[in-house]
Amino acid sequence: MEHKGKTATNIEVEKKFILTGEQEKRLLEGAEFLGEKKLIDVYYDDSQYSLTRKDIWLRSRDGRFELKAPMNVPIEERVADRYRELETDREILAYLKLPENKTLGDALRDGGYGPFATIAATRKKYRKDGYNIDLDTADFGYQVAEIEYMTDEASSMDGVTRKIMEYAGSHGLSSGDVIYGKVVEFLKRNNPAHFQALRDAKVIQ
Repeated sequence: MEHKGKTATNIEVEKKFILTGEQEKRLLEGAEFLGEKKLIDVYYDDSQYSLTRKDIWLRSRDGRFELKAPMNVPIEERVADRYRELETDREILAYLKLPENKTLGDALRDGGYGPFATIAATRKKYRKDGYNIDLDTADFGYQVAEIEYMTDEASSMDGVTRKIMEYAGSHGLSSGDVIYGKVVEFLKRNNPAHFQALRDAKVIQ
């Protein structure tokens, strides 16, 4: 299914954590439970990893394509992940410089892009103090939490990042460890060549 419509660009600032049972209990105390859903994400790239080596993440979720583009913060300086989110086919076609007279699916296929990972996960969503909290359990046995804040102003990202880190610290969460998202952890376990390519490109630490 192709998704077309108005431009809807957001900036996502998020920090990932691996939680102990006690940390999870403390973080979720007083949080509003927004629901639980099953996710099936299919990630796309070409054989040279041209997207992911630039920290560009293209996926299909529930039949809709989404692209996360980095906000040009070097990985060694990055405290939290910062991405511009593209959620319409038109935006994604333009960003990838693909022909706009084709459907996104056809343009990706003709451009040499194909799936490299399919990850099923259960996500529990919460809202607390203005922050989104996602708890994901992937089908390959990986559990990760994200504290997220959305903004539409790039100039506010540093302030948002500080607030996320302060908020996490107030709940006893440490920010020192390198925590991978689901897809990077999947590659670490299942595709060492792709994982190493990301390390070589300094997309991940």
